[in-house]
Amino acid sequence: MKKESATGKSAATNKSTAQNKSTTVTSSLLAEFFADELKDIYWAEKHIVKTLPKMQKAATSEELQQAFAEHLEQSKEHVTRLEQVFDMLGKKAQAKKCEAIEGITKEGESIIEDTEKDTATRDVGLIMAAQKVEHYEISTYGGLVTLAKTLGYKDVAEVLYSTLEEEKQTDELLTSIAENNINYEALEETE
Repeated sequence: MKKESATGKSAATNKSTAQNKSTTVTSSLLAEFFADELKDIYWAEKHIVKTLPKMQKAATSEELQQAFAEHLEQSKEHVTRLEQVFDMLGKKAQAKKCEAIEGITKEGESIIEDTEKDTATRDVGLIMAAQKVEHYEISTYGGLVTLAKTLGYKDVAEVLYSTLEEEKQTDELLTSIAENNINYEALEETE
């Protein structure tokens, strides 16, 4: 039995009506919010491109250095994809400072300052800092994919989904590096 809404329409009918409207309402508050969030993640990705070389240089493990180098190249591609998304929406690519990423990357810089050079303990800290960035990106891209679909931007959703999947893979790689050796190496370090 279908649940009726206050207007007498079924929930499925309301969803269908909302989906039809979303494909034509590109000047809605939601569309403006979506564009604003794109500006935020665009700034974040550009900032990450500047930060990753510092993390790569501070890492001790060659495997972690390589992971940071690969993610740097991916992040450059993410910037390019976001520029493509802005173009697809007929908007100029603009960045809006992302306070969250700025804070997370500052925390990463303090890990470098507060840990001993050439130690697995520093690598543990770098992995944790990098995963905080990844988790922010995963949640942001996940939300953006959903909003793009809601707004009827199917092609945009597909582009953003590609980046979302890469962010998830990077997070899994960092977990693997930590679990397979770095955490255990750090456990053996003493003052």
